[in-house]
Amino acid sequence: MTRSAATRRNLPASPFKNPVAPPLKHFAVGDRVSHDEHGLGRVIGLEGENAVLVDFGPVQKRIMAPFTKMTQL
Repeated sequence: MTRSAATRRNLPASPFKNPVAPPLKHFAVGDRVSHDEHGLGRVIGLEGENAVLVDFGPVQKRIMAPFTKMTQL
């Protein structure tokens, strides 16, 4: 049996709550961050709400939103 790729909607009388989207993360130039794959770094550039440029020491990476693997320290 296959399942539809569409999300399921909750009925108003349902005892289950609607899934809550996680809040968007905002970063500023100079923020210290920790990334699950790249380690510790510092934000050196912003590209609106879509991406940040992070200096991880030997390498600089462009991290795209959503920033699920990156946290602000």
